[in-house]
Amino acid sequence: MTAISEPVYKSRASSLAPRYALRELRGGLRGFYVFIACIALGVMAIAGVGSVAASLSEGLTREGRTLLGGDVAFSLIQREAKPEELAFLRARGQVSVAAALRVMARASDGKLALVELKAVDGNYPMLGQLTLDPQMPTSDLLAERDGAFGAAVDSTLLARLDLKLGDRIGIGNATVQIRSVVGAEPDKLAGNVGLGPRVLVSEQSLRASGLLQPGSLVRWMYRVKLPDNAADERAAAQLVNSARSALPEAGWWIRSRDNASPQLERTINRFTQFLTLVGLAALLVGGVGVANAVKSHIDRRRDVIASFKALGATGRDVFTIYLTQVIVLAGIGSMIGLAAGAALPFVIVGLFGKLLPLPVIPALHADELALSFLYGLLTALAFGLWPLGRVHDVPVAALFREEVAREWHRPRWSYLALMAVVIVLLVAVAIGLAYDKRVAAVFVVASVAVFALLRGVAAGLMALARRLPRSSITMLRLAIANIYRPGALTPSVVMSLGLGLAVLVTITQIDGNLRRQFLAALPERAPSFYFIDIPTADADRFGAFLKQIAPQSTVDDVPMLRGRIVAARGVRADELKPSQDTEWVLQSDRGLTYTGEVPKGSKVVEGEWWSADYKGPPLVSLEKKIADGLKLKIGDEIVVNVLGRDIAAKIGNLRNVDWQGLGINFVLVFSPNAFRGAPHSHVATLSELHPDPAGDARIIKQVADAFPMVTSVRVREALDTVGTVVTNLVLAIRGASAVTLISAILVLGGALAAGHRHRVYDAVILKTLGATRARLLGAYALEYLMIGLATAIFGVIAGSIAAWLIVTRLMTLSFIWQAGSAAGVVAAALIVTVGLGLAGTLLALNQKPASVLRNL
Repeated sequence: MTAISEPVYKSRASSLAPRYALRELRGGLRGFYVFIACIALGVMAIAGVGSVAASLSEGLTREGRTLLGGDVAFSLIQREAKPEELAFLRARGQVSVAAALRVMARASDGKLALVELKAVDGNYPMLGQLTLDPQMPTSDLLAERDGAFGAAVDSTLLARLDLKLGDRIGIGNATVQIRSVVGAEPDKLAGNVGLGPRVLVSEQSLRASGLLQPGSLVRWMYRVKLPDNAADERAAAQLVNSARSALPEAGWWIRSRDNASPQLERTINRFTQFLTLVGLAALLVGGVGVANAVKSHIDRRRDVIASFKALGATGRDVFTIYLTQVIVLAGIGSMIGLAAGAALPFVIVGLFGKLLPLPVIPALHADELALSFLYGLLTALAFGLWPLGRVHDVPVAALFREEVAREWHRPRWSYLALMAVVIVLLVAVAIGLAYDKRVAAVFVVASVAVFALLRGVAAGLMALARRLPRSSITMLRLAIANIYRPGALTPSVVMSLGLGLAVLVTITQIDGNLRRQFLAALPERAPSFYFIDIPTADADRFGAFLKQIAPQSTVDDVPMLRGRIVAARGVRADELKPSQDTEWVLQSDRGLTYTGEVPKGSKVVEGEWWSADYKGPPLVSLEKKIADGLKLKIGDEIVVNVLGRDIAAKIGNLRNVDWQGLGINFVLVFSPNAFRGAPHSHVATLSELHPDPAGDARIIKQVADAFPMVTSVRVREALDTVGTVVTNLVLAIRGASAVTLISAILVLGGALAAGHRHRVYDAVILKTLGATRARLLGAYALEYLMIGLATAIFGVIAGSIAAWLIVTRLMTLSFIWQAGSAAGVVAAALIVTVGLGLAGTLLALNQKPASVLRNL
């Protein structure tokens, strides 16, 4: 070939490669159904999660003004806005005032229930619509008539206290009449998770109840609706800035229309990332199927490849032809997944639109779909390049040799380099676009480690089988030999099933521990009750009363205030750069206390505790993990706004806190002199030796009779509420994980199908030599059983370790290994492996020997 003709040949070969690739695919997609299905499932999971999350985020953004109840919301805890602060807000727009607190509601027959009380003024709601049954104007609903204020309640309260419309309940010293049932509140999502049913009353009703005591845990919310000609995000931002500069010590938590519910948005982002990683895990599992499918396809096309090479095609030409086919097939699978994923928001809204508590606005999100397509394409290339690269150096003579034993080798370095580039791109996309890059990086490292370990498990199992002594039992000897023989299914089965089992074990272990934490028995020595809003003047009398009505119980009592960290180390809170695990501490007000002794459940790990009679400058004790996340150390100064005053304190020591005991504890604990003279309340716990429902009901009633201003929170009921939320989240995780498991089963089936031809030859030869069908079935069943058991053991170990890390490090909860769920996974793995293996074996055993023996 001359120097002039060589470029012409290369150009012609490069143009012919796509033509030959597409021409081969005209014969159908036989052998690639698992390939396409695996890519489609993974892309569907990622595209579906991304599309739903984007639709939800768009809904929150578009409805942010309504969800917030105004353009800007200012929140204060334990105090109302001062006259000058309220005047400042009213000079900027229309203001609606609301107050929220937890109280005890009492029915006429003495039954009690913890409720979430919301008191509103006449301007509520300024935006959106309050749904009532029966519907009526808010002014009529809440007006005082016949000696009682009006109220709307959640239907749950009616069922719990056996009430109906027109009945009256007691709220503190006030009596309210139930006139309607609350269906939907336009601003509900902007609030926190409630521990009880909603009771909506007027601001006048709250003031008449006597619940507004100094230090009471009441959150006051002031929503500002800007004039229509200035109701945009820029005007809202200007109001926020002017409020901070004009009233720097107000200590209010400010939210604008573009972040109506920051906590909800953070939760959605984190949960979306987790589900995306689960979808990516499904893609990685499917990648094994891609590699198996490509290898099997090349095996079937060896005569065609030989013909290409015999006619002058180079190894690079053959590589290009089959690389084009892989890209086309990956595109087909990705498009199928994109179509299903993009339709998910529309399906959800169409089926459950009226039931959704969140504003989901279905739409096609090109960025999410493009990212999902990229994931699918990169995954297919990352796993397909290895078998594709080995085609380059296979000689024509080797391709025409007999079919059972073929020598495969490592691809050339140029193909390995290309594969490395694709893997780096996949990792960069997974980490670079993640909400929490640390979690994404851990996922990537764990995935690489799991694949390496799975390869090691397969190699170790084959080496062990090779070194076992020769058995006298024919079926067992044949089964062991099949594990390590050339072309054995061991690597394919282990790789196919291992990652899926590890994911399944991880999910089941996390699920079991969360259920144990929130839905099972309370932790040992956990309190039975929390009592909040105890007036300081009545704290001693209340403690003595608890000991009187429950003499065998333990009572703990501490003072409590609420405050916001506004600065640390001389840096404003909004300019600090906390770790993602600790940023929540700066996002709202926190509970505070003061004491001269180390709190129960705390252990000082750095510094020294102050003396009980300390009278120097204010000191603060900080939880150790929070201090590390905020990059704070002993001697640094923290400024906390409490009741509209900035209080500076130096860090005197750091503590480890046992949060799992559910006792009273705080991130910030101050020296006794820090809040001298500040109005506050107390919070107490009561821990019973042998709690029972009847005794709990008696305690709640006696406390409500003697101290109507005190709110009783039964810990079991609070955990049940949290447990319900956790259960719903786990259900979503299970659904996403099911995609991974389906991919694993598909890949396993594909791997077994790829080895079908070898099984046919083995079965024919062995039957010719006198082996019976029963003996062959027994040998193959033992082979699949041993491979499946080894893979299941690895999956249990790897999944348990992953679950332990997630539960203890990320969730900071205790971990107990769930043996029952692990045993269930092992059993399921064995059933699936043996079942699919024998199904393929039966087909091989039914093959007629004559047609096979002719081609040997």
